Amino acid sequence: MSLIIKAQAPVYGGYAIARDSRFDSQPGGVVFIKGAIPDEIVEISISKKKRDYSIGAVTNVIETSPYRINPPCSVFGACGGCHFQFISYERQVSMKEEILLDSVRRIGKMEAQLSPALTDRDYNYRYRGQFKVSQKGEIGFYKEGTREVVPIEECPLMIKEINRIVRELNNRKLSGIKEIHISCGDAVNALIKSKLAPENIEGIINGAGFSGIAFETGGSTGRDYIRLDLNGLQYTVTPWSFFQAHWDLNRKVVELIVNELQPLECLKVLDLYAGAGNFSLPLALYASTVAAVEENSYAIEDGQRNAKLNNIKNCKFIKSSAEKFRGHEKFDVIILDPPRPGLTGDVMKKVIDLSPKKIVYISCNPATLARDLKRLSEKYNLDSLRMIDFFPNTYHVEALAFMSLR
Repeated sequence: MSLIIKAQAPVYGGYAIARDSRFDSQPGGVVFIKGAIPDEIVEISISKKKRDYSIGAVTNVIETSPYRINPPCSVFGACGGCHFQFISYERQVSMKEEILLDSVRRIGKMEAQLSPALTDRDYNYRYRGQFKVSQKGEIGFYKEGTREVVPIEECPLMIKEINRIVRELNNRKLSGIKEIHISCGDAVNALIKSKLAPENIEGIINGAGFSGIAFETGGSTGRDYIRLDLNGLQYTVTPWSFFQAHWDLNRKVVELIVNELQPLECLKVLDLYAGAGNFSLPLALYASTVAAVEENSYAIEDGQRNAKLNNIKNCKFIKSSAEKFRGHEKFDVIILDPPRPGLTGDVMKKVIDLSPKKIVYISCNPATLARDLKRLSEKYNLDSLRMIDFFPNTYHVEALAFMSLR
């Protein structure tokens, strides 16, 4: 079934929403459109129809947005990694801000004004990439919604050094390898997911340019960490630990958080999802003490190495989930950077019971952020909120909120 309709507003997930009474038994039928920019009139093909909404994809653009551009990647639309390459970067940012504000108003029942978005490069920004390998041994990414690998020669989102490695790997027979995670800093390392023996894996990718190779089992050869500059600090991370792939923008975010929280002298900071110390270590340069709570044992090892490398002695890494952490002291500041589901009930209760003077919340899901801000607003003022575009050309929306105890 096809339909001509006007796209009205962006919604999370890479869609534009439209309402058209001709398309539903009830007035105001909702249609989620993939491939449209708000205010465009498009012809769409309906792929799914539910009782209260439908999903469609653009087959023809009748009235084109001035923000529509030609995607630079030859496999855009086939590869499932990117969603917004057909939209100018300026409009991508404003669409994500609209989505964030809508979530806070609709779910959080809060009115907010956004501070300026934090952005950086929209291409060649990723310092880590997770590549799939087909049964034929081709390296690439999954086609959206499938396990079919779309082969690539390079990815425009990756930094040049990673693309150099990808081109080299295209000359290898990678059959037997399922995934290759490439991380780049002062050197390049790989995490290989495969059932092959480590020596066989080494034989396949030896000479491709890796300083170290890590395996699913936890073993490794060569140097198993890379080193990155974190605003003057040495920051090391192994392939088993998370780090923010858009590293240049991450440095901006860290700098803003440290500056906004000043003065930090004599204050105690709790970082509940600390990773390898991305926020904890820079804050420890100014705060009295920092408790860095993290459940990934590899990230704990990375964090302890980072503290030692930078001679930071007032940052203690604690291996625990945020839910199980039992902190009996008072904290002045709590940093929250939870996974996509947001704060669990136990963590929310913990934060409210601890009642820090300030909360910094870094979110990767506008819906769960809005839900959590609503609960926290019972005791806290929302001082500022802004969008962070860690993933340009994708639909992902991240945000940074500062709150203070009333």
